[in-house]
Amino acid sequence: MSQLMARTRIKFCGLTRPEDIAKAVALGVDALGFVMWPKSSRSITPEALRVLAAQVPAFVTRVGLFVNQPAELIEQCLPHLDLIQFHGDESAAFCQQFGRPWIKALRMRDDIDLHEAAKEYAAAQALLLDAYRPGVPGGTGETFDWSRIPATLEKPVILAGGLTANNIAAAVTQVAPYAVDVSGGIEASPGVKEAELMAAFVRHVAQANTH
Repeated sequence: MSQLMARTRIKFCGLTRPEDIAKAVALGVDALGFVMWPKSSRSITPEALRVLAAQVPAFVTRVGLFVNQPAELIEQCLPHLDLIQFHGDESAAFCQQFGRPWIKALRMRDDIDLHEAAKEYAAAQALLLDAYRPGVPGGTGETFDWSRIPATLEKPVILAGGLTANNIAAAVTQVAPYAVDVSGGIEASPGVKEAELMAAFVRHVAQANTH
């Protein structure tokens, strides 16, 4: 099986409830994202992170999402995280200081050069590509033109931005990303996941991987 035909990993982001974690794990989701940025409608406190992260079993990656936040806060959350997601304007040096695997989110501005970004964030485990809306770090619910992603990018791509059960098969087929990241597309309301939408999303990714 070629690398392009390998199974697409799935990250559910913005988890706030134990029952949603249990459902995601039962569906075989690879990673669960916890939003630590207080301005997000899906944010949780470090104490809530401790409680929720304790319910995630082995081999499911616990990801903490931060947006231009103090190193002290990130250090406080580290015991409950396996991977850090930097979703702001953090420098590579800032991202590297925590001794923990990390990914860098990039918003797809018109002038972005992904090859240069891959060099700048060479120590990242992957690049997460999200839609760009001025003043909004993520969670826009909007897609971007997937054809802008170079096929030869030097880093694994995590595709985000407006993904739903309705468009994820097309996204996986066109982009062949290493992973996909969904939040609003599986929700009844911000931070409250919908079981049927979660299951449909996972099902459509699996179906796209078999074609």
